Amino acid sequence: MGLFIDSIDTPALTRSDLAELLFERVGLNKREARDFIDAFFDFIVSHLAQGQEAKISGFGSFELLTKPSRPGRNPRSGESVAIPAKRVVKFRASAALKNRL
Repeated sequence: MGLFIDSIDTPALTRSDLAELLFERVGLNKREARDFIDAFFDFIVSHLAQGQEAKISGFGSFELLTKPSRPGRNPRSGESVAIPAKRVVKFRASAALKNRL
């Protein structure tokens, strides 16, 4: 069963768009569809918050990386500034997803 997203007018896919697709195509009621989408994203966020990788078979994996602090430059003044360390999420597409694209 494929979910084809041909009726979405905006460039961003929202949680409510996903819930609406589940309602229309899968047959879940709207409350169940919203709960499913929320649980799906909560799963990814909780794994990342615990420092674990979140893998979705056939789609890809989300990984939390820590970028170290580094020297930078203010483009307006040319002054050197320190860019603080930060945590970022990296997505790596699976081979199955890459083959479909």
